[in-house]
Amino acid sequence: MGKYPLLEKINYPDDLKHLSLDELKQLAQELRDFIIESISRTPGHFGASLGVVELTIALHYVFNTPYDRIVWDVGHQAYGHKILTGRRERFHTLRQLNGISGFPSIFESEYDTFGVGHSSTSISAALGMAVASQLKKEGRHVVAVIGDGAMTAGLAFEGLNNVGTSNSNILVVLNDNNMAIDPNVGGLSRYLVNFVTSKTYNTIREEVWNMLDRGRPAKEMRNFLRKVESGVKSAFLQKSNFFEGMNLRYFGPIDGHDINALVRTLQQIKDIKGPKLLHIKTQKGKGYKFAEQNQPKWHSTSAPFDVKTGKPLVEDNSPKPPKFQDVFGYTIIELAEKNDRIVGITPAMPSGSSLKFMMEKMPDRAFDVGIAEQHAVTFAAGLAKEGMIPFATIYSTFLQRAYDQVIHDVGIQNLHVVFCIDRGGLVGADGATHHGVFDLSFMRIVPNMVISAPMDEIEMRNLMYTAQLEKNNFPFVIRYPRGRGVTIDWQLPMQEIEIGKGRKIKEGKDVAILSIGFIGQEAKKAIEKLEAEGLSVAHYDMRFVKPLDKEILEEVFNQFDKVVTVEENAELGGFGSAVLEYMNKHNYKNDVLVIAIPDKFIEHGKPEELRRIAGIDAQSIYSRVKDFVSISSSKYSSKLHNFHSNN
Repeated sequence: MGKYPLLEKINYPDDLKHLSLDELKQLAQELRDFIIESISRTPGHFGASLGVVELTIALHYVFNTPYDRIVWDVGHQAYGHKILTGRRERFHTLRQLNGISGFPSIFESEYDTFGVGHSSTSISAALGMAVASQLKKEGRHVVAVIGDGAMTAGLAFEGLNNVGTSNSNILVVLNDNNMAIDPNVGGLSRYLVNFVTSKTYNTIREEVWNMLDRGRPAKEMRNFLRKVESGVKSAFLQKSNFFEGMNLRYFGPIDGHDINALVRTLQQIKDIKGPKLLHIKTQKGKGYKFAEQNQPKWHSTSAPFDVKTGKPLVEDNSPKPPKFQDVFGYTIIELAEKNDRIVGITPAMPSGSSLKFMMEKMPDRAFDVGIAEQHAVTFAAGLAKEGMIPFATIYSTFLQRAYDQVIHDVGIQNLHVVFCIDRGGLVGADGATHHGVFDLSFMRIVPNMVISAPMDEIEMRNLMYTAQLEKNNFPFVIRYPRGRGVTIDWQLPMQEIEIGKGRKIKEGKDVAILSIGFIGQEAKKAIEKLEAEGLSVAHYDMRFVKPLDKEILEEVFNQFDKVVTVEENAELGGFGSAVLEYMNKHNYKNDVLVIAIPDKFIEHGKPEELRRIAGIDAQSIYSRVKDFVSISSSKYSSKLHNFHSNN
């Protein structure tokens, strides 16, 4: 018998059906231990999956998956789901190149019913599935599992609003892991759940409903019964008011770690017609004391750790360059101490963006607005309209969700909002849903927008200083990557950078490379290899995508036949496109090679692996430039040969 005797017998959810409720409890413990052991070796999201172990088992035990649809919100909590649905043996490949995804993916398993990564999509997607099932007369059960954190986003409420008017057979499971329950209310609520979910109660309810299905007295009686049911629950459980007001049958809250109660409740409510919401209480990080005690830290792990101590297996205390997010976090405090109009805003990313430093030091001037990117941008616009200078720090992939607000509320009104776009470029193990590879393209087409990207930490500080100057009273973008920079001594006095002004890093005569942002460090490495082989390469750090440095472009197009652009952004519409547009507009005829992320979605893996796959790492830049120069030279020689032959 192996280390996980029950879990090793569960290859697919059908295997769960043969277990007793007592065995389900043992399985829950084994599944929790398996997740802890696995993530201690292969880093990934941690606390959320531990919190929904019992729920995951109960859902697959009660429902007939994958025919019945379970839609997980975000997917941080779906590791147990993956393990129970045929991926236990491959779980050690989690978030690795060619391994299984850290999020549900429709390309990975039929049990992953909807691809996710961003929050608050589950209710809308599940409703679409439920309506499709009705139209096709399939009779599927559809369940959306959403956390209380994801319920802070507007999309979740848009979905709920539509669910309440749809009469679709959809169950929303609200996984609440951040709100205390009074023990007395909890006990009474369990009684009410048992009552309103019992087969007897619901049979009587449906029979009375059908009996009274004629005439005005029936309508009056039906309204009376609805008020009685709603009134009884509302009198003792005020949390039900909001959801029932949206026409969802509300059940709960119940203990999300009591697998018997979960199974019983799900069995009782699954065949109740119409939209329903089950409210469960769980503890994030359940079963691992370090994760229970420090939930933010253990939301995700970045390195292997010792299960017994919670400490990294390998600790490197040598001096390192800072993370770009920390450069932002400390620099905004420096600026805010001298400029009382500066405020900081983040949509639920105070730790990830390092705005937490400002929140601790200046709590009245730093705002976490929850998972609400649209609100964050318009909130920033309102602050800017009244003379404040908001620094809105938002991950690139999440800013996509607020694009209308960027145009409508900031761009059109030309307001002084500083967008600090974190995680620009390929972010690694989170994969396609989290790569920030479209921002240069979608921000570049917005009028009034200045767009910059620092090549190192010093430039980032200088750009932040420049962005808050009163004379630069317009939307200002500073785009930077995930991870560490290259400069250990980075906290130097800040200096203004002229808007739209790049810099020449090195001279050259054979080919010019124009880079934007941190990927310029890869270009530098490639140039060293090219120079070692005798090629003379000029390198320009452009710093601004909009406006472009016209003086540099004119110098480059007049001096070099061959020009290369390098960016960690989608090829379509990005920095390279801007350079080509300029070249065409001014009737230059140079050969130009655009090195950027190709027109496809890049999956998960280590950033260096993904840059190699995308063809933007140092080795790829070296090879592509070498081939480009060789081909261009051959074309030139061929043209010259034809000219002499014809004359």
